[in-house]
Amino acid sequence: MFMATVDSSIVIISMPAIFRGIHLDPFAAGNISYLLWMIMGYLLVTAVLVVTLGRLGDIVGRVRIYNLGFVVFTLASVALSFDPAHGGKGAMWLIAWRVVQALGGAMLMANSAAILTDAFPARQRGMALGINQILALSGTFIGLVLGGVLSAWDWRAVFWVNVPVGIFGTIWAYRSLREISARQPARIDWWGNLTFALGCGLILVSITYGIQPYGHDTMGWTSPKVLTGLIGGVALLIAFAVIETRVPQPMFHLALFRNRHFAAGNAAALLASIARGGLQFMLIIWLQGIWLPLHGYDFADAPLWAGIFLLPLTAGFLLAGPVCGILSDRFGVRYFTTGGLLLFGLSFIGLLLLPINFSYWAFALLILLNGIGSGMFSAPNTSAIMSSVPATHRGAASGMRSTFQNSGTSLSIGVFFSLLIIGLANRLPSALDSGLRAQGVPAGVAHQAASLPPVSTVFSAFLGINPIETLLKPSGTLAKLPAHNRDVLTGKEFFPHLISSPFHHGLVIVFATAAGMSLLAAVASALRGTPKATVLEPAAARTPARPVAKTEK
Repeated sequence: MFMATVDSSIVIISMPAIFRGIHLDPFAAGNISYLLWMIMGYLLVTAVLVVTLGRLGDIVGRVRIYNLGFVVFTLASVALSFDPAHGGKGAMWLIAWRVVQALGGAMLMANSAAILTDAFPARQRGMALGINQILALSGTFIGLVLGGVLSAWDWRAVFWVNVPVGIFGTIWAYRSLREISARQPARIDWWGNLTFALGCGLILVSITYGIQPYGHDTMGWTSPKVLTGLIGGVALLIAFAVIETRVPQPMFHLALFRNRHFAAGNAAALLASIARGGLQFMLIIWLQGIWLPLHGYDFADAPLWAGIFLLPLTAGFLLAGPVCGILSDRFGVRYFTTGGLLLFGLSFIGLLLLPINFSYWAFALLILLNGIGSGMFSAPNTSAIMSSVPATHRGAASGMRSTFQNSGTSLSIGVFFSLLIIGLANRLPSALDSGLRAQGVPAGVAHQAASLPPVSTVFSAFLGINPIETLLKPSGTLAKLPAHNRDVLTGKEFFPHLISSPFHHGLVIVFATAAGMSLLAAVASALRGTPKATVLEPAAARTPARPVAKTEK
């Protein structure tokens, strides 16, 4: 699980090195799509396939699918590190093999929690699932540090690091893991699988294109392609819900959502995942694009130091997760999950009150509290969800839990990038125009540079790149300016100072929204009931004599 989630973030922090390695200009027309798909392709596949692969584990064996996941993941990591092409073709190679790698990661994610739930008794389940869940969540942030360290050496090392772990894990899993769950022979629900995968896929793909410019608009939410994808995705998910109530052996028993513990746990997990995903991206932009350059760090070194300065966040996960998982086995989950989410939300309020050029110790304390709150919630919540479903459906339930969590991360990119770009669009053009003219840039050139979509500025900050030279180079303006003005424009502080005020305006909107989502998640968690058996009946009560599935209290 740690390896699977590390790869959801290790590429994010390594993107500047990867773009340089395959000789791809991140500011050239259309190349933003490559950047987004390198990130979103992995998240999309893991979000879409985990329920199907979890259900397949219920049918053919969870350990079998889990072990196969190791093999697929490792082979894809090898292929990624041997990218033979450059430019757009090199990017497409990486995107394609990231999708294959995500297939292996989805096999691991879909079945790991179900295998642990089978293996551990109820009194130890919170501890076991807590370790699993916290390593999964901490992997997303440790990936930032690993990506920064490895990409500073060689961008291919970002993918090499998986290979020895994958080989060891494959051999160990095939030698050591045994199938202890009872298999449930069943026909595959093709229509359910198809409508669910296409519905989720269309929505997440539409979000990816929605945050890109469209025509003269700063974002693509009015694009017919995006609107059609969103409407079609929702329609397919509605069709999925109808199908699942009518087929004799559905991919996922929607009756599980009648259990308040299962439904509330997944609702809280989705909202918390959206807030957490937004935090990750906003902090990277804040550190790489503004704070680190203002404190003397070169743009090229910013990814490495951003990962290091985010370590308190990971430390909070690792401190709180296992401890709260163990304690929840004795004292119940509600106080830990609800209390953790409230702490999680309060940390967002603290972050939005920080000045843009903050004191690091205040920042470190707030992200530490954010990590502790997230750890308090995640481990007990996972234990509660998995303990509330029948043993025969743990694979599908684990997949649905992962879908909510992974979809939340993908949704967060669309939600928070859109909110940030809206905030920037109101203030950035005038700040950029006046800042460039103050350094002697002709008014026409400054106006043209200021008219570019704010998303380009967001991604330059996200990549830790100073875009001023790229913006002015085509016009030859830099070469005509005095040396002092040229040095100021291409130095470490001009661009960060320029975007600080507009970015902080957008950041306040983002963190206020994340705090609100955390509060809603806390309400959902507080409303959960006591775990109880979920009655699963065949569709339309076709076989009344079928025994009722039960779970332990």
